[in-house]
Amino acid sequence: MGWMGKMVGGSIGFVVGGPLGALAGAAFGHMFDSDDNRQNILADKSVFSPDAKGQYIFLFTTFSMLAKIAKAGGAITTAEMNIIRRFMVRDLRLNAHSRMVAEQIFHQALNDAQPFSAFADRFYQEFRDTPEILEMMVDMMLKLAAADGFIHKDNDEMISGAARVFQMPGATVDKFRSRHIKGKTNTHYAVLGCSPNDSNEVVKKQYRKKVKEYHPDTIAAKNLPEDFTRYASNRFREIQEAWEVIRRERNM
Repeated sequence: MGWMGKMVGGSIGFVVGGPLGALAGAAFGHMFDSDDNRQNILADKSVFSPDAKGQYIFLFTTFSMLAKIAKAGGAITTAEMNIIRRFMVRDLRLNAHSRMVAEQIFHQALNDAQPFSAFADRFYQEFRDTPEILEMMVDMMLKLAAADGFIHKDNDEMISGAARVFQMPGATVDKFRSRHIKGKTNTHYAVLGCSPNDSNEVVKKQYRKKVKEYHPDTIAAKNLPEDFTRYASNRFREIQEAWEVIRRERNM
């Protein structure tokens, strides 16, 4: 690693902190060893802003956890990599440099010795006051784990362990799980966190709750990592679409 990469990597490693700091520093630092990457990243002043801390931790822990989930199911499949890349582009809308960093983190985490739980703990430390981000992470892990239409036992145990770290009720995890496993509960109801057996009042209550949680004004007021705000925007649209389908089906 060049001197610039070491300097930047060391700084970001310090931000992440703990035993994961060195891994994070290596992942980000290597991006500065290419002349093209260095010039492009240095041109982006936000890279060195105080607000970037949450962004670094979000990228590092998110793609490290996804790597551990993918590896637990066996060899990494094309379907899994497609899900990872769609998440980068469609959900998080990462720019080219951030996608390169995310892939570097993902591939590094496939082979490092740190356990999945270490990344889940660090993610929770940073985002424990933001349940929307915790929910997004569990939802994305389940989506990746179910790439083949079912969830391997090892994957399910890892995700359930993360949910416990995140202090997320098992019922909430089950509703997220139902969105991604074929033959499970209607996905429109799962988006709202309810089931087809619930009354109209329960469905309406869940819809209002989700709209409030993911409303752009609510998300903007929390000063969250930019990557998540883009995901939340997609989630808000998904909630509205699910509600419209259910409302028409029930003639509400």
